[in-house]
Order: sequence, then C-alpha cells, then structure tokens
Amino acid sequence: MILFLYNLGLLLALAVSAPWWLWQMATTRKYREGLRERLGAVPGRLLDAATGKPVIWLHAVSVGEVLAVSRLVAELDACLEGHKLMISTTTRTGQALARERFGAGRVFYCPLDLPWAVRAYLQALQPTMLILAETEFWPNLLSGSFRRNIPVVVVNARISDRSWPRYWRLRGLWSPFLSPLTAVLAQNQTDAERLQAIGCTPARVTVTGNLKFDVRTTEAAAATQLLKALAGGLRFIVAGSTLEGEEEMLLAAWMWLLAETGDSVIESGLVMVLAPRHPERFAAVAALLERSGFHWRRRSEVTPESPALVPGEVVLLDSIGELASAYSLAAVAFVGGSLVAAGGHNPLEPAQFGVPVVMGEHFANFRGIVEMLQAAEALTIAGQSELAAVIASLLRDRKAAGAMGNRARQVFEAQAGATGRTVAAIREILSDKGKA
Repeated sequence: MILFLYNLGLLLALAVSAPWWLWQMATTRKYREGLRERLGAVPGRLLDAATGKPVIWLHAVSVGEVLAVSRLVAELDACLEGHKLMISTTTRTGQALARERFGAGRVFYCPLDLPWAVRAYLQALQPTMLILAETEFWPNLLSGSFRRNIPVVVVNARISDRSWPRYWRLRGLWSPFLSPLTAVLAQNQTDAERLQAIGCTPARVTVTGNLKFDVRTTEAAAATQLLKALAGGLRFIVAGSTLEGEEEMLLAAWMWLLAETGDSVIESGLVMVLAPRHPERFAAVAALLERSGFHWRRRSEVTPESPALVPGEVVLLDSIGELASAYSLAAVAFVGGSLVAAGGHNPLEPAQFGVPVVMGEHFANFRGIVEMLQAAEALTIAGQSELAAVIASLLRDRKAAGAMGNRARQVFEAQAGATGRTVAAIREILSDKGKA
C-alpha cells in the first residue's frame, strides 16, 4: 500500500510540474542530458559490457559519492574478476567524473524512480547485487530488487544531522523499504543507530568506517602540475567546494590579506585557487572575479606557455575532478559549503596532504570527521568575521601550520581501512548467495 501511494503521489507530482520540467529541458542542457536513460532506455553499451559475466550495480549519486567509492571500485574490480561492476550516477558532474575514472562503457545515468524505468534496468542488467552509496533510498529501486531476490548493500551509509529529523518523522514509511536490506555498512556508531531507528534491521547494520579516509590522490592532476610550474616561490591558498555567497566572503578576506603585505604575511607572495562546487556556477564566479578588480585567470586557459602567476592573483578552477589534487599545493586550505548554511564539504581532501584546514561554522554534513580533526587540533573553525585573521595566523606561523597539517594527515591515516572491511562484507554476501 505504501509503495502504491508513493507511486501515485510521484505521478501526480510529475503531472503538476510537467510544464516546469518541459521548460527546463527546452532551455537548460543539464536537464536534457541522459533523459532517455533516466526514463528507462537502457543504452546498448551496458548490455555489451555486461555480456558473459554477472553484474554488480553500484549507484553513487554525484561527485562526492563517486570520489568516495573510487577506491572501492578499484578493489572490487581486482578481487571480483568473475563479475562486471556497472556504475550509475544521478548528476551530470558525477557522470562526467565516473566516466573519466571508471570508463564510459560501464557508467550510466540512474533511472528515475519510476516503476517502468527501474524495471527496464533490472531486467536488462539482471544484477547479482545492488550497492548503494550513502543514503540513496529509492522505494521502486529497492522494492524491485527485493522482489527479484537481489541482495542490496548500502556502503558508507550515513544519516546527516540535517536529514535526520526528516527521516525520523517518516520512519514508519521507511521501515518496509529498509528492513529487507541485506547489509548496511555505516560510517560510525551514530549513523548506525540512526539507520536502525528508521527501520534497518539491527543485526544487518555494521560500522565499517568512512570510505573517504581510504581515497588517496596519488597522481598530480594536470592543473596541479601547471600551477606549480607557474608559481615560482608563491604560496597557495586553495578554497574548495565553495557555494553561492562564499566567494564574496573569500574575496573580502583576500583583500584584507593582500593589505597585510607590510606585516610579512605574504613575504613571498600569495595566490588563491578558487574552486566553486558546482560547474554551472563557473560563469557567475568568473563575472564576480571580473568585477572584483583582482588579477585573475581561468584554469581552463592555463597552459605550459602561460605567463607566470603573480602575487595576489586568483585562479578560478573551472574544471571537474582536479580539486583534490590541487589541495596538495596549499599552504592553507579552506573547505567550502561551511560559511553558508549548507552543511560543509569534505575536509579529508586537504588533510591527506598534511595541509592545515579552515572551515566555517556550518559542517553538519561532515560532523563526525570535523570533530575528529578538531579533537586532534588539526582543523580550525572560523566565521566570516575572523576568516582572514585565522588564515593570516597560519601563514605567519609556518611551524604551527605544519604541525597542524601533520596532525590532520595522522587522523586521515589512522582512520583508514573502511574499504577493506567493505570489500570483505560484499564478498561474504556474494559467497553466501552462491551457496544458496
């Protein structure tokens, strides 16, 4: 009955919002891209890629989830040679990054949670397992998998502080879709308790850790190599995953820092790398930089023949998948989504390089990681009013900043191992299914 009411409500919502969706598709490319796949047209490349091997379907909604599962995908590819791992995403940016990292032949847009669209993919792929990253709970996808006796495993599972009240209020509706899950591999004990409270079977919930602690950037991205070559002796501040409103705050802090040259804060010169979270905002941030009066350039226009970077310059990182590597350049890193009430983004990306990390006061989406880093004195929280002074302090005291960065790296290293535990759980489930 709950699934029937869900589908009825979904169809009514689609009917009411159809004019808006049609307008968006007519005027905005991102709403058209992958539409046939989302509506249930299974691309032929998937059928060709899956020929002869049982399929494991892994769904990672966007860039953050794709990055989180990248090590897991590599490990599963290596130890499950008898299977074919297929990866779906929801967003354009997630799709682009997944195709780059895993190969376009096995990456596709996840179908909308419409009965016929989900059915088409389950029938075409016949997956032997469905793996969901974090909290991608879609009733039709889950119900369709359960009806076909497909094991469903949730990896890196979590319920954020922001999402928790909503899940709790609707726990009676979620329980029928969550109790049959084969395994729920939670990031930490708080997540495990929340998942059990909204309907996951307690015996099937295990704390395996956060996959993001195992994702290491081992090769320098092209942007990192280019900027390093053009920097000379300049020091970098890397501001990553910024959202609307934060760029203005960062540029205000940047102006304050540049005014401190007489205080030797910038004794050898500074460059800021500014990386908006969403590619559709690149143009708006470029316009903001143009109005700011600062010397700036786009990363997409940087080549080995480009002029050297100059003190006070801002580089707009208008690319996908290069931010994690770019953090390795930083004397200080700022992690965005945290000066505005958006829950913050992942501070582990700079932490892995031993870079001192600064975040704003809004970090609910990564509370566990932030609190872990704070406990080790490896991360500083700063509101808009004190942001510039906090960054300046770290720039002045290189010894203290280096020690802070080393503590961040130690936290990152100490929490590793979630991937191995996740792979072991998946292999055990597959083994048990083979024996059944």
